[in-house]
Amino acid sequence: MNLDIKTLDGQHHSVLRVSDDIFSKEYNEPLIHQVIVGYMSSSRQGSCAQKTRSEVSGSGAKPWKQKGTGRARAGTIRSPIFRKGGVTFAAKPRSYKKKINRKMYRSALQSIISELLRNKRLSTLHSMDLKTPKTKDLVSKLKNLGFVDALIAVTSEEFTEYLRLASRNIKNIAVCNTQEINPVALMSFNNVVMTQSAIKELEERLT
Repeated sequence: MNLDIKTLDGQHHSVLRVSDDIFSKEYNEPLIHQVIVGYMSSSRQGSCAQKTRSEVSGSGAKPWKQKGTGRARAGTIRSPIFRKGGVTFAAKPRSYKKKINRKMYRSALQSIISELLRNKRLSTLHSMDLKTPKTKDLVSKLKNLGFVDALIAVTSEEFTEYLRLASRNIKNIAVCNTQEINPVALMSFNNVVMTQSAIKELEERLT
């Protein structure tokens, strides 16, 4: 499969040959759904904690006698029916992690990338070499390319300080390196822009 490589100015630069096994994979919606749910679940902290009636502070004495007061019987002020009492079904720290096999994860990424290519939502640039750290310069270049909502993926070497400074305050534009690419990020933007080096690095990662 051949990818059309463009410059930051939108001009044709070259053609890049990539593997059909990675960039021409069938769209597997059930697998993608499973991987995304697993990825988001594993990202949860699971640190929520509440106190039960045995853990809240308060006297253990019976508030009033069992009979004769006209009030409902009660055994402790730490009961959930009282203010400042314990929580009936108290949340406790837990792990939401779901196991996703490495082979499934790679296959889901390949399927997403292939579908982005088929829908013309994945574009490839020769490089993201910015001459200045100015936001307006990057906005102008992205606008000329037709990108107002995009994930820009580059290699670690290409993620320069100029690129970080120019992109950090642009709405609906995010920049990451190829090691940070994940199913949720790819599905969260209308367009994905990768440099030629990032494509090669991602291809090696998913092989």
